[in-house]
Order: sequence, then C-alpha cells, then structure tokens
Amino acid sequence: MIPRSILRRAGVTPFLVATRRSLATKTPPFPTIPNCPSPTCACAPTPELPEGLEIDHKTKISGLISSYAQHVLVCTGKPDWPSRIEEDNSGDNLAADLRELVGRGGVFSDPFHNISVLNSSFPSSKPQRAELQTTSVYLLPSFKYVPFLPRVSFESVEALVKGYLLPEKLHSAHDGLSPIHKDRLLRKPAYQNLLLGVRDSNDILVLVCGHGGRDKRCGIYGPLLQDEFERQLPEAGVEVLSGPVEADMPDTAEALSGQTSGRVHSARVGLISHIGGHKFAGNVIVYLPPDLKTSGGEAHPLAGHGIWYGRVEPKHVEGIVTETVLKGKVITELFRGGISQDGKILRL
Repeated sequence: MIPRSILRRAGVTPFLVATRRSLATKTPPFPTIPNCPSPTCACAPTPELPEGLEIDHKTKISGLISSYAQHVLVCTGKPDWPSRIEEDNSGDNLAADLRELVGRGGVFSDPFHNISVLNSSFPSSKPQRAELQTTSVYLLPSFKYVPFLPRVSFESVEALVKGYLLPEKLHSAHDGLSPIHKDRLLRKPAYQNLLLGVRDSNDILVLVCGHGGRDKRCGIYGPLLQDEFERQLPEAGVEVLSGPVEADMPDTAEALSGQTSGRVHSARVGLISHIGGHKFAGNVIVYLPPDLKTSGGEAHPLAGHGIWYGRVEPKHVEGIVTETVLKGKVITELFRGGISQDGKILRL
C-alpha cells in the first residue's frame, strides 16, 4: 500500500485512489470489446510523422475528454482552418460569433454547461435563393441539424443559443443567482421558431480531427482516416453520403432520415477542428443516431451516443465500423470517453 504522505505529495488523495479502484471494477454501461480486431483486407499504412511529433502510446487515454453538454458543428466546407478557428476569414465566421456568446467569458458562458464549438469540413446546405448567405450546423448529441442560419443577422445566432444550446435546468451551483440572472441562462424554446428547417439528424456522423493548422499529427492522420472510413463503411453496407444536405427538397426525406435501400443506415464522414489530445492522433468521434439499428435489426446499444476514440490508425477503421457502428460495442483499447444523448459523460 502506498503511504499517504507520498500520495499527498503527488496530489492524490486516498479517497481518489479508492474511487479509481471502484470505477475500475464497475461494469461499463455499454457492451465492450478489449481490442480492435485485425483488418481482414489491405488498408492504408500507418503514416510516418515528423521527428518530435510522435504519438503517445504510453498514457492511459480512457477518460481523457473534456466534459461538454453539446457540440456545435459548423459546416464550413473547408478541410482545415487556422489554429484558432475564430480567426478564420479575418474573424468573420460563425464559430467566432458563437464563442462570443457561449465561449469562455461569453455572455451566456456556464462552467457547468460547456458548449464546444467546432468547425467541420461538411458543406452547408444551399438555400433556394442563391443571394442568401447562410451556414448550417449540427447539434450533438441532440442530433439536430440547422440548415439555414443567416450570416447577416446576429439575432439568428442568439436564437440558436437561447433556443437550443442553453440548459433546460441550471446546476445547483447557480442557486444563489438572482431570478433574472437565472432566467437569462435558461433555454427559451420560443426562440426555436425563429430558425427555419431545423430537423433531426439521423445519419451516422464520423468526425475525424484533421486540424493541421493546429497540429501536424492531426493534419496527417485526419485525411487518411477519412478516406479509410469512406472506403470501409460501404463495404459494411452503410452508404456514405457526400455533398450538402438538400434541406429544401421534399423528396430527400429518405436520405435525411438515414434509411437507404438495402443498407443498414447512412453516414457522413468529415474532418473537424481541435478536440484536444493531438498526441493521441488519430482522434475520432462516432455519433450514432437515436434510431440506429444493429446489422441484425435490433435496437443499437450505442444509439444516441457519441463515442470518442484515440490513437486510431487505418488498420483500426474496419474494426470500428464492424464492432462499434454495426454491433454497438466500444473498443476499450481505443476508448477516450463518450457522451449519451442526455449529456452524461461516459467513461470506463
């Protein structure tokens, strides 16, 4: 047994040690598989990285994700961005507007309800009127898609925050706030009526950190893994959709619902900006929609969840598709954490 004096000098309390022991023996709330299966076919080789930018294979990655309530995924149509995404296009971008409201020190910033704003390579939906300037966003794990957010009105950004992103209930730490202050931090569903065309997102979303403007490891791994997922998913019977979501077209309901002829589901694969943990590249988040079924037609064990993986190499992609996407099993050796649809952070 480690002496308490040593634990204290290391900043570790006996209570924390006991907690970690109890967590280690607790049964995970989802199916798991310890290791990723070896690929059954040829895949891209593991890329070589510049000297000094090695992948950390020693640190335990389970639990190494930041707590968050929602990801706001901005559809930029670009594969990469400046290190600070709010500086893209000289600061004229949706990520900058959102962080002004819900970022650290923002008007509606709440340390107990963290909103993580990311850029993605997904293109935005195109409005029927070409002169309109709009941007699309995904809200995850709410699994909502907002096709048309006007870029000439800050009021629409505020409507998104007030109508969809603020919490429905405040943390008990806010009990001492005045009623007016509490009211300002709570969600107002009436604002949802100001945003047109918002719908459920029922596609599998595979998000690969490819933020080369922030770290070269992600810039190298990201596009490589994106290509591998786009190759492996159709082999497993999952159609990969590309191009903007045609939100104005009534005959696209089948594609938007994720149900496609002869296939289990549909997916979109995109690159995203920094999510933390460059040294654990490739970093992948798989968001599995609430209505997802397994390959056998049963309820999917991970439906409505977002699963974070780290140290993903091309040789792991087939296993992630087979075990996580099709069967609903978390691969323990790659697992960084996850989130359920109700915002609960998942750890082993």
